[in-house]
Amino acid sequence: MASPAGLRLKDAATCRWDFVALGEVMLRLDPGEGRVATSRHFQAWEGGGEYNVARNLARCFGLRTAIITALADNPVGRLLEDLMRQGGVDGSHVRWVEYDGVGRSARNGLNFTERGFGLRAGASCVDRGHTAVSQLQSGDIDWERVFGAQGARWFHTGGIFCGLSATTPAVAREAMQAARRHGAVVSYDLNYRESLWRAAGGKAAADAVNREMAPLADVLLGAGPGLEQVARDFPNLAVVATTLYGERAAGTCEWAAACWSGGRQHRAAAREVAVLDRIGAGDAFAAGLIHALLSSRDAQHAVECGAALGALTMTTPGDAAMATQAEVEALMRGAAAGLAR
Repeated sequence: MASPAGLRLKDAATCRWDFVALGEVMLRLDPGEGRVATSRHFQAWEGGGEYNVARNLARCFGLRTAIITALADNPVGRLLEDLMRQGGVDGSHVRWVEYDGVGRSARNGLNFTERGFGLRAGASCVDRGHTAVSQLQSGDIDWERVFGAQGARWFHTGGIFCGLSATTPAVAREAMQAARRHGAVVSYDLNYRESLWRAAGGKAAADAVNREMAPLADVLLGAGPGLEQVARDFPNLAVVATTLYGERAAGTCEWAAACWSGGRQHRAAAREVAVLDRIGAGDAFAAGLIHALLSSRDAQHAVECGAALGALTMTTPGDAAMATQAEVEALMRGAAAGLAR
């Protein structure tokens, strides 16, 4: 089935999954209004760039989603498993790695993130070296089972997963090739994280990996303002999309989005957003966009849906969206904030 955005969509009845993601799932420890260095209490959330998209699609839009990842088999890993279940994301493909007692061989990632306030910017301190998922190698996942025997309509991964180690780009490439072979739409989020690439070649190395992955994608996210040029460089892409984020202070931003599809640009109008927690807004944008595209909506509707969910996600704590589909659609119609009765 061809969509208005030029994507070939598999029939949902032929697939177990609407959406499958490949990426790391970390435990986020959030000091709330405080700071990491002085806090005595932390709220625990699960999070991770690729996983957040799967969770948002499951919780906000009711899609059947699964995560491909690896976790060290200890209480932290089992906490993450429980949080993923609460998020509605299937974990039957999680690769469990034996824990050696202290994490010398494999461990689970931690992400300490403070939200910022006013003139004080948000800040993150990640502790994710030698994690179980970073040690995945080609051949570790049975992609024929995922995309062949079970079937998926959409597959998603990105630059965060590829930045975890020297082996993860090959795993992503293997997955994307298998997904394409079985007719799934493939999306890739460029999602550069300086901390991941600092000791591994920096931005130049990340760009080189992303250029290897882009020809295997149908939808590219996080492309920045040069959407038309990216579409020209990679004619395989049906949709190229990005958020447009203008930060004024930790608590406010101007939020917009754009995508290139069908030979022209489509934009979601800018909104002034009061920010409680900005983490995960880009992943929410991706989820809203993907939901619309999977629903055979056109690119203009898709970019507006993504922008609306991204804006709403910044109004709640944690990495994941807490908005409902009805709230997203109301915001797209221009509904004003107020007391719902």
